[in-house]
This record gives sequence, structure tokens and C-alpha cells, in this order.
Amino acid sequence: MLKKLLFLLLPILSFSQNIILSDNAKVSILTCGTAPVSYAMYGHTGIRITDFVNQIDVVYNYGAFDFSTPNFMMKFVKGDLQYFVTSDNYYNFELGYLQDGRSIVEQELNLSPQQKQQLLNELNNSLTSDERFYTYKFIDKNCTTMVVDKINKILGSEVLKQPKSEQSYREILYPYMTDFYMKLGIQIIFGTKVDQPATRLFLPLELEKVLNTATQNGQKIAQPTKVLNKQAVTVPFSWVNSIYSLLAAIIILILLNKKGIQITYFIFAGLLGLFFFLVGFYSLHEEILWNYNILLFNPLLLVFAFFYWKNNIRKIILFGQICIAFTLIYLAYILSKVQLLIVLPIVALHLFWLIRIVMKEKKKQQNLN
Repeated sequence: MLKKLLFLLLPILSFSQNIILSDNAKVSILTCGTAPVSYAMYGHTGIRITDFVNQIDVVYNYGAFDFSTPNFMMKFVKGDLQYFVTSDNYYNFELGYLQDGRSIVEQELNLSPQQKQQLLNELNNSLTSDERFYTYKFIDKNCTTMVVDKINKILGSEVLKQPKSEQSYREILYPYMTDFYMKLGIQIIFGTKVDQPATRLFLPLELEKVLNTATQNGQKIAQPTKVLNKQAVTVPFSWVNSIYSLLAAIIILILLNKKGIQITYFIFAGLLGLFFFLVGFYSLHEEILWNYNILLFNPLLLVFAFFYWKNNIRKIILFGQICIAFTLIYLAYILSKVQLLIVLPIVALHLFWLIRIVMKEKKKQQNLN
């Protein structure tokens, strides 16, 4: 307890000086648990360096960003928001996760004294140089990939890497999304990149798994996992935030059978598709480019909605059939995708309304002829 109090009273090291680690120094990877909020959905990775001889117990964090950044939201959407590395006393770091009710586990790395010193020097250099900042990329450059690359550099080879499998990035990410409507939104906004086979080790809990088995020259890279904080965020089941509420809403919309509601829905779906189209020209996030969900949320639905409002029978049938065709192509494409069930209710509503409206307009056309 006395050591903890001592560390809490110590100021955060400026690291402007060269620190020579003692033989008792330890380097470990911290993996922090998940939470249902968007920024904590996938957990977090940090590097901890402890040396009681030098009174050091510091955590390096590559996941920091500044909400006060000018045009923060536009930069985030575009994909050029600058993240940066920070350092903090471990006990301050731990306190934040205790307050959030999130777990922390530690895996001490089996590094030589020279490797530990090299890592410390490089981390400190990152704090005080241009290396401190990096452009965040959801898969390719985040709090975990930065740590993986740093440790691999110290080890001299790509020891920490994504295990070979047929799993796609989307399939790896899918179980982490516990909030239903957040999961639905993410599945809709993701493009083709996340359907590619996963080759990049990019998630905190996946890194933790790899560290349990990774070896170099026949020796394990990390010691057995040590639990520092057992807390875990539990999310109670909610009927409102579930597929059942989505199904209920769709059933109500169908039963109401109001033309105004249908037009509003198609306008919203068309605008969403238009957003997918335009964001492809603006954003640098590869994960949202080439978004095949535009086949479902088709900008042509705006045209269809306009002619449906104007009661233009011929145009309603023409654009309705086009939108049905695109929806069927979309359905065929996602049949083997992990997100099929979560988007299926929306696909069903699309097809039900479009087919029903087109058939109704065809009957009108026949009667007029």
C-alpha cells in the first residue's frame, strides 16, 4: 500500500531525461475489457512498464484523441483525425477503468533487459517527437496495432500476428457488438474491406489470445495472464434495444398501410444510400468504402418516392422494379454473410412494400387500358 501511495504522489514523468531501467524492471501488455458505449466496444490495449528501483509504474496509451480538435466530427468522418500516445501513472489509469466497471488483465513479456530498455527509449521518444501523433485507422492503425508493431519491432520479427483462418474482419468484430441498434448501424455502414479475410491483428482481446500462445525460438513471449481488475460491464436484456422492437415497428408500419409513411420511409432509405455514395468520395476510412448496402438503401428510392407521391403509374412501376431487382441482388449477396439475420427484417420490408406497390400500380394500368 505504501508503494501505491508513493506512486500516486509522484508527478508524471516528463521523460525528457534518459532513464536506465534496473534488472527488476517489467514490461507487460494491459488488456482492458469492453463496454457497450461505442468508444469502448472493442476494449483497449496499453503497455505498462514497472521498475520499483526507479519508482516507475507507467502506462503508455496509443488511443488518445482530443474532442476540442477543430472540426472534430468532420475529421473523424473523413478519417484524418489525429490520435496520439500518452503516458500516465498506472494507478490513475486503473482508477479510470475501475470507475467504468471495466476489467484489466496483464501479460508480462519475456524480454531481455536490452529489449526492455530499447522499448522504454522508443516509447519516451514517441511522447516528445512527431511520432506522438498518428492518423487513426479502424483496422490498420489503432491502439492495438500500434502496440503490436512496437513489440514486433523490439522482438525483431512479426511474432505477434493474426492467426491464419478464413474469418473475415466482420466476423471477428460481430460478437463484440452487444447494442442491437449500434450493431445494425455498423453493419450497414461497413463496406467490402471488413468482409476480407482478417490478416491484421487489430483488436485488444484478440491480441490477448495471441499472447497466450505466441512463441519465439521455442520460448513463450508472455507469462500467464494475471487479472488486475475483475470487474465487467453487464448489459441487461432490453426489449426496446433488440431485434424484437425492430420487428414490432415493421409490423406496425405494415398494418398502418399509409402512403405517407411509405413515402417517408423510401425517402429516408434513399437519402441513406446517397450518403453512402457521397461519403465514398470524401472519407479516407477504407472500412466504409465500396459499401454494397447501397443496393438496399438505393438512391433511386428517392426517385421512386417522388413518382409514388405524384401518382405517376408508369414511372412507379419502372423504378419500383429496378429497386426490387437491386434489393434481390443485395439479398443474394449477403446470404452467406454474418449480418444476414440482423438486416433481413429491413430487406423483407423493402420487398414487401415495393412488390405490393408495383403490383397495385400494374392493376391500375391494366384498368386504364
